[in-house]
Amino acid sequence: MNAFPWSAFALNLAWSAAAAFAVMLATFAVAVRRAGVHRIVDIAWGMAFTAVAVVTFTVSAGEGDPVRRLLVTALTAVWGLRLAVHIARRGRGHGEDPRYERLLAKAPGSRNAYALRMVYLLQGALVWLVSLPVQAAQYVPGRPSVLNYVAGTAVWAVGIGFEAVGDAQLSRFRADFANRGRIMDRGLWSWTRHPNYFGDFCVWWGLFLLTCDSPAAAAVSVVSPLVMSLLLTRGSGKRLLERHMAERPGYAEYRARTSGFLPRPPGRE
Repeated sequence: MNAFPWSAFALNLAWSAAAAFAVMLATFAVAVRRAGVHRIVDIAWGMAFTAVAVVTFTVSAGEGDPVRRLLVTALTAVWGLRLAVHIARRGRGHGEDPRYERLLAKAPGSRNAYALRMVYLLQGALVWLVSLPVQAAQYVPGRPSVLNYVAGTAVWAVGIGFEAVGDAQLSRFRADFANRGRIMDRGLWSWTRHPNYFGDFCVWWGLFLLTCDSPAAAAVSVVSPLVMSLLLTRGSGKRLLERHMAERPGYAEYRARTSGFLPRPPGRE
């Protein structure tokens, strides 16, 4: 196998950063025009990853394996665009997200300038960091091994399945007026309190596995699934959501009988 093309990959890192920040800055401009409603940055999250994948696919022409390059780009775009569409539909007609309201209440001056620094630019940097497997995989020389190809795609498929099915189940539950004030504890939500976060976890470990034919690519990109795992379980994901849900009637009982992250049969935790 040929050596990993470090110089070409280094140039790509600059292009991918430009793509991620371009999406975030464009989203910021739209948010300012909408009277400073910054919840639309959540839509830009998936779109920014898609932009990075597409830009990397373009810049990496002539490098890596064409099959792997196309596969990684497609998997990232399917995940990112599905997430963006879901969040756009979920947030339609709503005002500012309470998370951003609390954050922007701390703004020492202009709320928009504070949002630019603490939301958009920070998320742009996270997109660049977390997308390292998407970038590195497209520069891995040689054809994917069967184990690498099957394992990475299978773990990714489990992840997007949990996300898509979990989101659809929750949307149907919330649409039923009879469920107002109740805790969603059906379907995948009876196996884990966070099927969408578990799905995200699998997506990024699956994309990382597609780099593992190259020790160099794996070493440079393993930070991505590690960071995502920490964010989902200890950072802005599970921990913050459960703090918000703690006072809801019935949540303590749901928490006691349902796994906090990894799916398990109901009532086993």
